[in-house]
Amino acid sequence: MKVQRINTSPYASNSYLINEKILIDPGMDTSKLIQKLEELTDPRNIELIILTHGHFDHSAAAKPVAELCDAPIAIHKDDAASLKSEETSASMLFSSPAPNFEPDILYEDGDIIRISDTEALQLIHTPGHTPGGISLYEPYSKGLFSGDTVFPNGGIGRTDFAGGNMEELSRSIEKLTDLDVITLYPGHGPVTSEDVNKQILLSLQMSKSFR
Repeated sequence: MKVQRINTSPYASNSYLINEKILIDPGMDTSKLIQKLEELTDPRNIELIILTHGHFDHSAAAKPVAELCDAPIAIHKDDAASLKSEETSASMLFSSPAPNFEPDILYEDGDIIRISDTEALQLIHTPGHTPGGISLYEPYSKGLFSGDTVFPNGGIGRTDFAGGNMEELSRSIEKLTDLDVITLYPGHGPVTSEDVNKQILLSLQMSKSFR
């Protein structure tokens, strides 16, 4: 699995280009993201755009980038409606309207997204930060795209936005402790391969301390 991380600003989410054909979380800086994508690949190679959840800092650039790439946008079914709400998309924190578009694909827990002949992303429903938050695990390379569920060094997603729930987040993180993870690709912050399983356990402990 070839993963290229793109970050366009301190406030936007990390974007991840997988095998030059799947884009996770386009973020919110459309022109900067497109410029970065064009440096890495022909945007027309991108076949799918996946949102780990519906918050503005992960999703605002999705529609214009999808139109450029002629690629569908996918999100978990429980976060689809948030894309049209200033409250649940948290767009009001950025003094902007909601992304306001209809996703093309609605995911459910357990869905499989093929990324090569030998590799696939396993979709894990990880609510708590948002009702439809997801994490994506690739078992061959043992890479985990965690969205805003867990971050390096025991970090966890906020639950004080509309739809957030700390008990749900803690249960979601507990699911992730069942995985064997070599590389963590978080929604914000650096990618890490340093004893990731231990870092996720620290995140679980952190979440339980707030319950």
